[in-house]
Amino acid sequence: MTGKPLGSGYWKLWTSSALSNLADGVMKVALPLVAIRYTDSPALIAGLTFAFTLPWLVFALLAGALGDRFDRRRLMLLANTARAAFLACLTVATVAGAGTIWLLYAAGVCIGVAETVYDTSSQSILPQLVGKDALSRANGRLYAAELTTNQFVGPPLGGFLVAVGVGLAFGAPVLLWVAAIGMLLLVRGRFSTDHPRTTTIRADIAEGLRFLRGNTLLRTLAVMVGGFNFASSAVFTVFVLYAVGPHSAMRLTDPGYGVLLTASALGSVLGTFLSEPAERLLGRSRALTLTIVGSLLTVASPAFTTNPVVIGAAFFVGGITVSIWNVITVSLRQRVTPQHLLGRLNSAYRLLAWGTMPLGAAAAGVIAQLFGIPAVFLSMGTLVLCLVIGMFWVTDARMAEAEAEAERSDAAAHAATRAATRAATREG
Repeated sequence: MTGKPLGSGYWKLWTSSALSNLADGVMKVALPLVAIRYTDSPALIAGLTFAFTLPWLVFALLAGALGDRFDRRRLMLLANTARAAFLACLTVATVAGAGTIWLLYAAGVCIGVAETVYDTSSQSILPQLVGKDALSRANGRLYAAELTTNQFVGPPLGGFLVAVGVGLAFGAPVLLWVAAIGMLLLVRGRFSTDHPRTTTIRADIAEGLRFLRGNTLLRTLAVMVGGFNFASSAVFTVFVLYAVGPHSAMRLTDPGYGVLLTASALGSVLGTFLSEPAERLLGRSRALTLTIVGSLLTVASPAFTTNPVVIGAAFFVGGITVSIWNVITVSLRQRVTPQHLLGRLNSAYRLLAWGTMPLGAAAAGVIAQLFGIPAVFLSMGTLVLCLVIGMFWVTDARMAEAEAEAERSDAAAHAATRAATRAATREG
């Protein structure tokens, strides 16, 4: 079944997101490739990922509170404008010969802060554009666009642009973010919530944290994602040193490195279309368990081989399973969370899920410096394997009950609203 059309507003958001993620994909490959021209220290390279992901640890909760207080589309526009401006400044400095590893650090932090606002608002705005019954399909199509551009097209393009010129590699994402802003301006409508602004930001954040703390299912999923993101952040923080250059284990060129990363992206795109069949045929719990096995291949395979074909195949399978996990769990989160709390829930969830990324990057730098890069792959593979334990709590029955409870709460809220409206009408 194809379902009813998702609407023009959705497809404009889809196009804007594709452009924005293409910019991300180019930039996230360009940054480490440029960084290894300034230093070959594993700790300093790891520090760049730490700087870029640190805002998810320290700024995510505030981003969620803002997403529930203000129009989410406007916040996305502001965030992309900020990202384009920060990277434009870095481009000018680099072309002028003033680039340093520390300037890359500063740009990473600033762009990372803007990313927390954009991603939290983007994930929260979707239920306002499509109905709950269309969320799996809408998320799948959106992820297909994001992954194709961010991981399939962006990495090889970033590697090619760095080889041509650093200024071009940094300038291209600026233009892409500007184009994304233009498309997002075409999305019409009001995308704020009915959340009252009489409370403080601190109280709003606390309400979102209480909701996550009180929901065992979502809390378990957040911790599991946090474990995987810790591991994947650690692996890919040092993987560039393992893969690129004449003295590396794999001896890939800059463009070759970008091409290798597209194996994961290709699998991720395929996974977005397999998520609904996997959910239907296996059930959500079994499908999610299968994704953990695929993730293990992604983080552990470089420990056992330097063959880019074998590693690429492992990345491909891992990409499929990561997409299946994302579509199933994000759609679940959007269905069971009240709309006025979705921004704060998303940010609290990502504090656990994404806040581990800078910690993983820092751990990778220490492990690689002391024991060598392969030790990072082995230790992180062990961590991912332990995530299977969480599936004892994430069952089909618990997910179905959480959705049913959300439906009952929505029905009660709508009934209360209708009763209040009738009472106000009679009084008038």
